[in-house]
Amino acid sequence: MITIGILSLQGDFERHQSMISALGHETLPVKTREHLARCRGLIIPGGESTTLIKLMKKHDMWDAVIEFGKKMPVYGACAGCILAAREIVGLPQDSLKLIDIAVQRNAYGRQVDSFIDDIKIQLNGKTDSMEGVFIRAPRIVSLGKSVTPLAWHHDDVILAEEGNVLVGTFHPELTDDLRVHDYFIRKVAKTAKITG
Repeated sequence: MITIGILSLQGDFERHQSMISALGHETLPVKTREHLARCRGLIIPGGESTTLIKLMKKHDMWDAVIEFGKKMPVYGACAGCILAAREIVGLPQDSLKLIDIAVQRNAYGRQVDSFIDDIKIQLNGKTDSMEGVFIRAPRIVSLGKSVTPLAWHHDDVILAEEGNVLVGTFHPELTDDLRVHDYFIRKVAKTAKITG
Protein backbone atom coordinates (compact mmCIF):
# COMPACT_ATOMS: atom_id res chain seq x y z
CA MET A 1 0.00 0.00 0.00
CA ILE A 2 1.30 3.44 -1.00
CA THR A 3 0.67 6.71 0.84
CA ILE A 4 -0.37 9.47 -1.54
CA GLY A 5 -0.30 13.00 -0.19
CA ILE A 6 -3.01 15.44 -1.21
CA LEU A 7 -2.28 19.12 -0.74
CA SER A 8 -5.14 20.13 1.55
CA LEU A 9 -4.81 23.88 1.96
CA GLN A 10 -7.63 24.79 -0.45
CA GLY A 11 -9.65 23.17 -3.22
CA ASP A 12 -11.56 19.92 -3.69
CA PHE A 13 -8.98 17.64 -2.10
CA GLU A 14 -11.56 15.30 -0.55
CA ARG A 15 -12.66 14.00 -3.96
CA HIS A 16 -9.09 13.01 -4.76
CA GLN A 17 -8.90 11.23 -1.40
CA SER A 18 -11.97 9.20 -2.39
CA MET A 19 -10.42 8.19 -5.73
CA ILE A 20 -7.16 7.03 -4.16
CA SER A 21 -9.02 5.15 -1.41
CA ALA A 22 -11.18 3.43 -4.05
CA LEU A 23 -7.95 2.16 -5.63
CA GLY A 24 -6.88 0.63 -2.30
CA HIS A 25 -4.22 3.10 -1.18
CA GLU A 26 -3.81 5.44 1.76
CA THR A 27 -4.03 9.20 1.51
CA LEU A 28 -2.52 11.83 3.76
CA PRO A 29 -3.85 15.41 3.85
CA VAL A 30 -0.72 17.53 3.36
CA LYS A 31 -0.61 20.85 5.20
CA THR A 32 3.00 20.90 6.44
CA ARG A 33 6.50 19.90 5.37
CA GLU A 34 6.31 17.07 7.91
CA HIS A 35 3.21 15.64 6.22
CA LEU A 36 4.88 15.87 2.81
CA ALA A 37 7.95 13.97 4.03
CA ARG A 38 5.72 10.94 4.77
CA CYS A 39 4.37 10.70 1.20
CA ARG A 40 5.48 8.79 -1.88
CA GLY A 41 3.54 11.05 -4.25
CA LEU A 42 1.59 14.31 -4.11
CA ILE A 43 -1.64 15.49 -5.73
CA ILE A 44 -2.17 19.24 -6.08
CA PRO A 45 -5.94 19.59 -6.52
CA GLY A 46 -8.06 22.11 -8.35
CA GLY A 47 -9.03 25.29 -6.58
CA GLU A 48 -7.93 28.89 -7.01
CA SER A 49 -4.29 29.07 -8.06
CA THR A 50 -3.45 32.48 -6.57
CA THR A 51 -5.03 31.47 -3.25
CA LEU A 52 -3.08 28.19 -3.27
CA ILE A 53 0.16 30.09 -3.90
CA LYS A 54 -0.48 32.41 -0.94
CA LEU A 55 -1.37 29.52 1.37
CA MET A 56 1.59 27.39 0.31
CA LYS A 57 3.96 30.26 1.04
CA LYS A 58 2.22 31.11 4.31
CA HIS A 59 2.55 27.50 5.50
CA ASP A 60 6.19 27.22 4.34
CA MET A 61 5.25 24.65 1.70
CA TRP A 62 6.33 26.36 -1.53
CA ASP A 63 10.02 25.37 -1.60
CA ALA A 64 9.22 22.00 -0.03
CA VAL A 65 6.87 21.08 -2.90
CA ILE A 66 9.45 22.23 -5.47
CA GLU A 67 12.10 19.99 -3.90
CA PHE A 68 9.64 17.10 -3.56
CA GLY A 69 8.61 17.42 -7.21
CA LYS A 70 12.21 17.16 -8.41
CA LYS A 71 12.43 13.60 -7.06
CA MET A 72 8.94 12.26 -6.39
CA PRO A 73 5.75 12.00 -8.48
CA VAL A 74 3.39 14.99 -8.50
CA TYR A 75 -0.03 15.21 -10.17
CA GLY A 76 -1.48 18.68 -10.67
CA ALA A 77 -5.18 18.89 -11.59
CA CYS A 78 -6.60 22.14 -13.03
CA ALA A 79 -5.22 24.77 -10.61
CA GLY A 80 -2.54 22.21 -9.77
CA CYS A 81 -1.60 22.16 -13.47
CA ILE A 82 -1.25 25.95 -13.40
CA LEU A 83 0.98 25.78 -10.33
CA ALA A 84 3.19 23.05 -11.79
CA ALA A 85 3.72 24.81 -15.14
CA ARG A 86 6.92 26.52 -16.21
CA GLU A 87 4.98 29.60 -17.35
CA ILE A 88 1.54 31.19 -16.94
CA VAL A 89 0.87 33.14 -20.13
CA GLY A 90 0.14 36.83 -19.75
CA LEU A 91 0.26 36.87 -15.96
CA PRO A 92 3.12 37.68 -13.57
CA GLN A 93 2.17 34.71 -11.39
CA ASP A 94 4.57 32.44 -9.53
CA SER A 95 4.71 28.78 -10.47
CA LEU A 96 6.55 25.72 -9.23
CA LYS A 97 8.17 25.14 -12.65
CA LEU A 98 7.97 21.36 -12.32
CA ILE A 99 6.97 20.63 -15.93
CA ASP A 100 7.99 22.32 -19.19
CA ILE A 101 4.60 23.65 -20.29
CA ALA A 102 3.00 27.08 -20.63
CA VAL A 103 -0.62 27.47 -19.58
CA GLN A 104 -3.34 30.08 -19.98
CA ARG A 105 -5.64 30.53 -16.99
CA ASN A 106 -9.45 30.43 -17.41
CA ALA A 107 -8.94 29.77 -21.11
CA TYR A 108 -12.48 28.58 -21.75
CA GLY A 109 -14.22 31.40 -19.88
CA ARG A 110 -15.79 31.97 -16.48
CA GLN A 111 -17.50 29.53 -14.09
CA VAL A 112 -20.72 29.63 -16.15
CA ASP A 113 -18.74 28.42 -19.17
CA SER A 114 -17.72 25.18 -17.43
CA PHE A 115 -18.63 22.06 -19.41
CA ILE A 116 -18.52 18.27 -19.68
CA ASP A 117 -17.47 16.55 -22.90
CA ASP A 118 -15.89 13.34 -24.17
CA ILE A 119 -12.10 13.35 -24.31
CA LYS A 120 -9.52 11.05 -25.91
CA ILE A 121 -7.06 9.53 -23.47
CA GLN A 122 -3.94 7.43 -24.07
CA LEU A 123 -2.64 5.64 -20.99
CA ASN A 124 -0.41 2.57 -20.79
CA GLY A 125 -0.34 2.26 -24.59
CA LYS A 126 -4.13 2.11 -24.91
CA THR A 127 -6.25 4.82 -26.56
CA ASP A 128 -9.79 5.24 -25.27
CA SER A 129 -12.38 7.86 -24.40
CA MET A 130 -13.66 9.12 -21.07
CA GLU A 131 -15.75 11.93 -19.66
CA GLY A 132 -13.91 15.20 -19.09
CA VAL A 133 -15.17 17.79 -16.60
CA PHE A 134 -13.81 21.30 -17.22
CA ILE A 135 -14.37 24.00 -14.58
CA ARG A 136 -12.76 27.39 -15.27
CA ALA A 137 -10.15 25.24 -16.95
CA PRO A 138 -6.70 26.36 -18.05
CA ARG A 139 -5.37 25.54 -21.50
CA ILE A 140 -1.94 24.08 -22.15
CA VAL A 141 -0.65 26.36 -24.91
CA SER A 142 2.84 24.91 -25.40
CA LEU A 143 4.77 21.79 -24.44
CA GLY A 144 8.51 21.33 -24.12
CA LYS A 145 10.24 18.67 -26.23
CA SER A 146 10.39 16.18 -23.36
CA VAL A 147 6.71 16.53 -22.43
CA THR A 148 4.42 13.67 -23.52
CA PRO A 149 0.73 14.41 -24.26
CA LEU A 150 -1.65 11.80 -22.84
CA ALA A 151 -5.17 13.17 -23.44
CA TRP A 152 -6.92 15.57 -25.80
CA HIS A 153 -10.14 17.57 -26.05
CA HIS A 154 -10.44 18.21 -29.78
CA ASP A 155 -6.97 19.62 -30.61
CA ASP A 156 -6.09 20.75 -27.07
CA VAL A 157 -3.69 18.67 -24.98
CA ILE A 158 -5.39 18.29 -21.59
CA LEU A 159 -3.19 15.70 -19.83
CA ALA A 160 0.60 15.55 -20.10
CA GLU A 161 3.65 14.23 -18.29
CA GLU A 162 7.34 14.90 -18.05
CA GLY A 163 9.41 12.56 -15.93
CA ASN A 164 7.65 12.09 -12.60
CA VAL A 165 5.23 15.02 -13.08
CA LEU A 166 1.69 14.57 -14.43
CA VAL A 167 -0.69 17.48 -15.09
CA GLY A 168 -4.24 17.78 -16.37
CA THR A 169 -6.61 20.65 -17.10
CA PHE A 170 -9.78 18.68 -16.27
CA HIS A 171 -11.26 17.04 -13.16
CA PRO A 172 -11.31 13.21 -13.29
CA GLU A 173 -12.10 13.22 -9.54
CA LEU A 174 -15.58 14.57 -10.40
CA THR A 175 -16.39 11.38 -12.32
CA ASP A 176 -16.41 7.70 -11.37
CA ASP A 177 -13.51 6.98 -13.75
CA LEU A 178 -10.39 5.92 -11.84
CA ARG A 179 -7.99 5.62 -14.77
CA VAL A 180 -6.07 8.89 -14.34
CA HIS A 181 -5.56 8.32 -10.62
CA ASP A 182 -4.60 4.70 -11.26
CA TYR A 183 -2.03 5.89 -13.81
CA PHE A 184 -0.59 8.28 -11.25
CA ILE A 185 -0.40 5.57 -8.59
CA ARG A 186 1.52 3.38 -11.05
CA LYS A 187 4.03 6.23 -11.48
CA VAL A 188 4.34 6.49 -7.70
CA ALA A 189 4.79 2.73 -7.31
CA LYS A 190 7.50 2.68 -9.99
CA THR A 191 9.38 5.53 -8.31
CA ALA A 192 8.99 3.92 -4.88
CA LYS A 193 10.50 0.69 -6.23
CA ILE A 194 13.48 2.59 -7.67
CA THR A 195 14.15 4.68 -4.56
CA GLY A 196 13.46 1.84 -2.12
